[in-house]
Amino acid sequence: MKTYSVTDIGQKRKMNQDYVYCREEPIGILPNLFIVADGMGGHNAGDFASRFAVEEFVRQVKDGEEKTLIKTMEEAVHRANRLLIEQAQNRPELKGMGTTFVAATVDGEDMYIANIGDSRLYLMDSGQITQITQDHSLVEEMIRRGELRREEARFHPNKNVITRAMGANVGVVPDFFEVRLKQGDIILLCSDGLSNMMDDHEIFLVVKENREDITKAGSELLRLANEHGGRDNISIVLVGV
Repeated sequence: MKTYSVTDIGQKRKMNQDYVYCREEPIGILPNLFIVADGMGGHNAGDFASRFAVEEFVRQVKDGEEKTLIKTMEEAVHRANRLLIEQAQNRPELKGMGTTFVAATVDGEDMYIANIGDSRLYLMDSGQITQITQDHSLVEEMIRRGELRREEARFHPNKNVITRAMGANVGVVPDFFEVRLKQGDIILLCSDGLSNMMDDHEIFLVVKENREDITKAGSELLRLANEHGGRDNISIVLVGV
């Protein structure tokens, strides 16, 4: 397994409200763990939300009882979400904060994913890129209803309006996925600071051209996202299996 992770403030923001976690070694029952969270909220609330959600998720995984991988991730998401809501209720300056959250663990040939919001997980082989997660966003709902074409979504004025987030409500429901992997696959977790600056095909070409060097691929994605405008914080986790 080869990994690369980075988070960058981008060209327009005054603060980085993204948070990444990249661990190749076991943590609790999970054989490894990769997370991208993109916070929202005034002042430092978004920064707090993303960091707190990731750190609490990790703590819950460490301290949790041994169950299936998906069940472990599910319980950790719900507990971290409840604790995040408690922080907002007890601290007025954090009211209204929330965060996207996409996490993955790789167990042999299987990958398990949890997702809330519009940060994404892609799977790439030598021939194609596939978005595994589904955005919880207003524009994604418009696409499903046939009101918007997918190629128009990146430029829609409401592209940043998400419909699910950690910290939004106690009953928030994550999506869970189980994906079979094969040798040579590359996994990408990213915030919308990357996916709004580059389309899927552009991302795929960069990774394909640098398949043997995960660090170079990630660095090039970051460079291009900033070169294309860097309108938001940019977070990238790449995993080669």
